[in-house]
Amino acid sequence: MSKTIKDLTAGTAGGIAQVLVGQPFDIVKVRMQTAPNGMYSGMMHCAGGILKNEGPLAFYKGTLTPLLGIGVCVSIQFGVIEYMKRLFTHRNIASGIGESTGKDLNAGQLVASGVAAGLANGFVSGPVEHIRIRLQTQPSINPPYNGPFDAMRKIYTAHGIGGIFKGQGVTFLREATGYGVYFLAYEKLVQREMRLKGIKREELSPMNAVLYGAAAGYALWAVIYPIDMIKSRMQTDGFTPTTGRKYASSLDCAKQVWRSEGPKAFLRGLGPTLIRSPFANGATFLGFEMANRFLNSL
Repeated sequence: MSKTIKDLTAGTAGGIAQVLVGQPFDIVKVRMQTAPNGMYSGMMHCAGGILKNEGPLAFYKGTLTPLLGIGVCVSIQFGVIEYMKRLFTHRNIASGIGESTGKDLNAGQLVASGVAAGLANGFVSGPVEHIRIRLQTQPSINPPYNGPFDAMRKIYTAHGIGGIFKGQGVTFLREATGYGVYFLAYEKLVQREMRLKGIKREELSPMNAVLYGAAAGYALWAVIYPIDMIKSRMQTDGFTPTTGRKYASSLDCAKQVWRSEGPKAFLRGLGPTLIRSPFANGATFLGFEMANRFLNSL
């Protein structure tokens, strides 16, 4: 099995772990981001309303789309980041400044690798998250979509490929910015442990993979949360003026939200995200590292 196939497979394991752990928190975040101002007094109010009005299974509403899609997304992220790391490692060795372990990759190389991973991932994450958000925010009574495939079919029939990729520009911005920081944080923490303890990457303890993944997740959300809020608004907005479109563009969305709801609106839903982040991102990196370790042992 080639190294790239192993990376993609291990990334899929990480993505599935991320979805199963993080989905209940994600639906609360999306509901709070897209609700009218004042609808929810806080995270517990929102979560309690979902539980009372829609039942416990509502926390996994729209899970099939991310379970399939995010598995692919995280697979792409890790496939690209590992490829880019190998590319920079080979360049460093050729320049006489590196070694095969990759411990010498600098911050610029790691950020560039993360940005590449984020942009590649964005081609899949944009439509996947768009469909998920439509399902998460639709009414429980007489919903317009009967699952992800029905949603894709109806949106494509009515609005074409542009409808499926609604909010794609701001998605690329979020992914490039976020994953540049995300992988920089994780890889620098791993490099530090390898250097201090004199160990190989496969000797990294599972607990530290979780802790470093949690730290990387917080670094990611610290820089992208306002961008993510705009993305959620764009992907729940109407498709045309006749279907209730409020925002002409992502920039127009940001301006309208700032004028009508103030700066606090850009942080709405941050609570469940901060609770979700260490568990989901810790599970992602644990899943990747353990799956990669297993595949490399075959």
